[in-house]
Amino acid sequence: MVEPGWRVLDADGEEIGRVAEIRGDPEQDIFSGLVVSPGMVGQSRYVRSDQVARITAEAVVVAFRGDDLEEAPSPEDAPG
Repeated sequence: MVEPGWRVLDADGEEIGRVAEIRGDPEQDIFSGLVVSPGMVGQSRYVRSDQVARITAEAVVVAFRGDDLEEAPSPEDAPG
């Protein structure tokens, strides 16, 4: 289970932010995506579950490069 604060790594293994929020329906065991906070610089972005390559011990690895995070939708424009 992913937790807020876990590191988010890009496809190259570089840290691009931290998990700010997990979205989905825990009662139905549905994971729809995460809100990633890139730190002090940049805005939080929504990453869909199909863009998550793998989950390791306390880290989430996404299937794209770090620069592409800026292209992801803002959390307000993403599904709840």
